[in-house]
Amino acid sequence: CHNGCPLGNLIPEWNDLVRTDRWRDAIERLHATNNFPEFTGRLCPAPCEGSCVLGINQDPVTIKQVEVEIIDNAFAEGWVVPLPPTKLTGKTVAVVGSGPAGLAAAQQLTRAGHTVTVFERDDRIGGLLRYGIPEFKMEKRHIDRRLDQMRAEGTEFRAGVNVGVDITAAQLRADFDAVVLAGGATARRDLPIPGRELDGIHQAMEFLPWANRVQLGDDVLGDDGEPP
Repeated sequence: CHNGCPLGNLIPEWNDLVRTDRWRDAIERLHATNNFPEFTGRLCPAPCEGSCVLGINQDPVTIKQVEVEIIDNAFAEGWVVPLPPTKLTGKTVAVVGSGPAGLAAAQQLTRAGHTVTVFERDDRIGGLLRYGIPEFKMEKRHIDRRLDQMRAEGTEFRAGVNVGVDITAAQLRADFDAVVLAGGATARRDLPIPGRELDGIHQAMEFLPWANRVQLGDDVLGDDGEPP
């Protein structure tokens, strides 16, 4: 399972810690390789479970569910707290994009002592976590509570700023010591299959942001009362 995890999560270790009821040690081992297990535990396709040797002759260990239980229990117990740097480096970093990659980079860089600003072109922080994932798959409160931790650590967020339009790349390079490009893959992919032209078929990358905005209470209907 460890080799099947793209993050290299120490799965056997935190599985065993849960087995022995050492939940606080388990979250420390989980956070050692994963900034946001509440995201991956709910969204990852779990190649670790496909690599579980138990699956040779029976059902594999439900690793994803164990991961979710560890992080949700840690939040409930108050163990997930801000970890601000003890010393600042004086260096500034701009992170472009506030999806999972941008957020992970921002948190690691902030904790290393750099002053980090995250730029997001949408009106809310989160990238595809915010607008590309249905609410039933992952509730937005999981994003918000993690953002609260990051703000308390010192990370600054600037939503509604489209880099390349509202601010130039040259400005970023002039204002910051380093720039991390963590833009998401938001371009849709079509399927050239029979029936694609029929009514009622929608692109997920168009529908999901609209549906998520409805869930958030935004007024997203056009003048004709229909979605865009």
